[in-house]
Amino acid sequence: MDINELDLTNVARWPAAAKAVVILFLMGCVIFLGYWFHSKDQLLALEEIERKEQDLKKVFEKKAKQAVNLEAYENQLAEMRESFGAMLRQLPNKTEVADLLVDVSQTGLASGLEFELFKPRAEVPREFYAELPINISVVGDYHEFGDFVSGVAALPRIVTLHNVSIKRLEGKKTGRLAMNLTAKTYRYLEDEERAGGQGKKTGGKGKK
Repeated sequence: MDINELDLTNVARWPAAAKAVVILFLMGCVIFLGYWFHSKDQLLALEEIERKEQDLKKVFEKKAKQAVNLEAYENQLAEMRESFGAMLRQLPNKTEVADLLVDVSQTGLASGLEFELFKPRAEVPREFYAELPINISVVGDYHEFGDFVSGVAALPRIVTLHNVSIKRLEGKKTGRLAMNLTAKTYRYLEDEERAGGQGKKTGGKGKK
């Protein structure tokens, strides 16, 4: 049957094959229009929700692992706080600084060194502590220098040595060596000192 012979005004008399084709075409159009105007946005929204679901699953798994290890984290935190507290206790306060300086000089004398210079410099404030640099110049030999460094390292308070230089002396002290260095000890800043330092910084910024 030629498609041109179909009477559009009398669809009821069309052959069954033609009716089936038209019905399938109309169903396809309905399905396409339904997808385009209704289901498409819903499917896109569903994909977005599925992506969010995967992200939430990952977050949940991460949180679950943290929850399982919570006790271990708490124990580790307690150990860190204890270690940090122990380090802070190694920093002297104001009243102990003078004694610490005496300990450093006594360590040098006990090692057999001759002090030519022992000059504490001005404090250098940091976040929660202050550095106290000391210019030191001593005369001795390698063995005495080694004893001095070991003795300083064994002090109960933190003292670090920097800018060490050693040179041979000439003249009457032939065979003797001169060692110049900067020893740094550290003092814990009290709460009011830190607050005062922060206030100065804030004030300085305000003036600018």
